[in-house]
Amino acid sequence: MTTTPPRLTVDELAARAGVSVRTLRFYSGRGLLPPPELGPRRVGLYGPEHLERLELIEELQQQGLTLAAIERYLAGLPSDLSTLDLAIHRALVAAWTPESTEEASVEELARRVGRRLTDADLDRLVAMGALHRTEAPEAFRVEPALLRLGARILDLPIPLETLVAARAVVRLHSRATARELDRLFRESFWRPFRESGADPAEVDRMRELSTRIEPLLTQAVVTAFHRSLAEQLADRDGG
Repeated sequence: MTTTPPRLTVDELAARAGVSVRTLRFYSGRGLLPPPELGPRRVGLYGPEHLERLELIEELQQQGLTLAAIERYLAGLPSDLSTLDLAIHRALVAAWTPESTEEASVEELARRVGRRLTDADLDRLVAMGALHRTEAPEAFRVEPALLRLGARILDLPIPLETLVAARAVVRLHSRATARELDRLFRESFWRPFRESGADPAEVDRMRELSTRIEPLLTQAVVTAFHRSLAEQLADRDGG
């Protein structure tokens, strides 16, 4: 015997999701949440699919995505996603979330890299993706894994526009690779899991598997890039 999932009022959904009612209404107005069902006395009622979508939005925000980027991400999802599908999405996003960014002042950044940072230095670190500007001119979001690497090449005579262009090339091709990997895992891994009728509680198993796969894929991409770069340099020198 199947049971109907409980329907929640907007206040109950806000409490379950840990956000304010005002935030829920804002998300709904931006199209991030599907409209509620209308219950007795035309009260809006929400279900598990709304809670799963809110949790997915939270995971994407923890990655550092802007609201506009989250809107584009959600707009790219099929309209008929089930609660299980959303739970799988959330598990994969959480498992493959990179190291969390943190915020630091210019003074704190200087202490961390061991040198005074000029405006030109900051511009170069932003171009490399090691820093991200915030609304406060003296505060930056930091990519910890890139900051020290970026600081080591600040004095190299590489024009700023070259750094910007190089980052754009890397991001373009990284996104293409990510899309193809996403398609591959959807067809060979996600779809069979979903069609097997798995219970949403089993999504934790997928999260664990994804966590194990991510380092392997990351290393494979890095290794392939190093090999391709070496081949390109060898071809250029040989030519």
